[in-house]
Amino acid sequence: MMKIYNSLNNKLEEFIPIEKNKVGIYVCGPTVYNFIHFGNSRPVIVFDTLARHFINKGYEVNFVQNFTDIDDKIIKRSIEENLSFEEVSEKYIKEFMNDIQKLNILNIVKRPRVSEYIPQIIKMIQNLIDNGYAYVSGGDVLFRVNNYSDYGKLSNQKIEDLSVAVRIDKNEKKENPLDFVLWKEKKDNEPFWDSPFSKGRPGWHIECSAMSKEFLGDNFDIHAGGIDLLFPHHENERAQSICSCNEKSTFARYWMHNGFLEINGEKMSKSLGNFITLKDVLKNYSGDIVRFFMLSTHYRKPINYSIENLEISKKTLQSIIENISRYKKIDIINSKNDDDIKDYIREFENNFNSALDDDLNTPLAISQIHDLIRKVNKKLSENSFKELEYVINILEKYIKNVLGIEMEIEKNDDITEKLIELLNSIRDEARFNKNYALSDKIRDELLKLGIKTSDRKVK
Repeated sequence: MMKIYNSLNNKLEEFIPIEKNKVGIYVCGPTVYNFIHFGNSRPVIVFDTLARHFINKGYEVNFVQNFTDIDDKIIKRSIEENLSFEEVSEKYIKEFMNDIQKLNILNIVKRPRVSEYIPQIIKMIQNLIDNGYAYVSGGDVLFRVNNYSDYGKLSNQKIEDLSVAVRIDKNEKKENPLDFVLWKEKKDNEPFWDSPFSKGRPGWHIECSAMSKEFLGDNFDIHAGGIDLLFPHHENERAQSICSCNEKSTFARYWMHNGFLEINGEKMSKSLGNFITLKDVLKNYSGDIVRFFMLSTHYRKPINYSIENLEISKKTLQSIIENISRYKKIDIINSKNDDDIKDYIREFENNFNSALDDDLNTPLAISQIHDLIRKVNKKLSENSFKELEYVINILEKYIKNVLGIEMEIEKNDDITEKLIELLNSIRDEARFNKNYALSDKIRDELLKLGIKTSDRKVK
């Protein structure tokens, strides 16, 4: 049984799909006016892993993540760079795809762009107006919050408290300060589309409602994104989607939100100016290391960015890769069977899948990898065994296919390994010649680099 922490009800709930063995997932994607910052790569990795787990369980996955390619920030950037909004968005969509490709993201993801679904957005807005949930005011169209009694449920807030708790800009066009924009009338020198309301463009929230409906229908299984989107974006999205169906739909049944990536206890964000781009991180760390770093903390918890933590992830992952590489070099042709190993493998599979079934507990799943390697290494210290091939296959299956970590050994790592072996050979020769000063110096210098070496038998 799989359980998901559902933000809608603030509790762990059994996952029951709308349609057996099928799952529809919508994840809010980036507004493409800049390079993706490192924090925004977290939902990309987390929910890619969720989709991989569903696939491993035998589900057919319909996975959608949008691009917001028209927005105030994109318009501002287009003016700064003297480009059209299409050129700006196209530029940063390409950069986004180039960066996440290095994270080994599934290629099944559908990636609609807002600008391609303007007719669907206009149709949904008109439907909200016809049903009394929205109104035209001075060329803008606004959602009438008071007409939806369930508003605030997702973010666990009451309508009467929101005006106090949330900063609201004064706007004479609004019947209620909480009402939010569905359609914006164009300003001078802004891109626009024709509509029955005015020449203008869609508001942010309505975009995801229209695109999720287009690809997943009025009701679907999982809506996901960063915790910063819970309010107002997801709250508003849920309200307008349900109301566009005259409150006869549930929209998303499960809402999943990943925690912040933090720097010194603060959320990493462009607005705070404390962000680093994914592109910059990938200059020094592989996509495998970035994935391992993100998945080593439970997705709902905050995760602290630091070079030290990335280095820990690098060393930990490298240890896993080195163990598997070592297993592949062991000759098992004349080895005997070991029934204990078969039990270890069965236990590993069960525990790994159970961890991910428990609200995508990736750190617990990773701990099962370490546990299996520890048990296998203990057995190998006694004898080799034929089941070693199964160990390799099962580890690679779950690390590559489910966690999405390719386990590629970088060329630099291969060269480093050869250099270490060369230094160890020189050290062996020094010890053979009783040059203990040189032998100890090599050992001590390697240790400073975090490389442990042992005294091998010398002839």
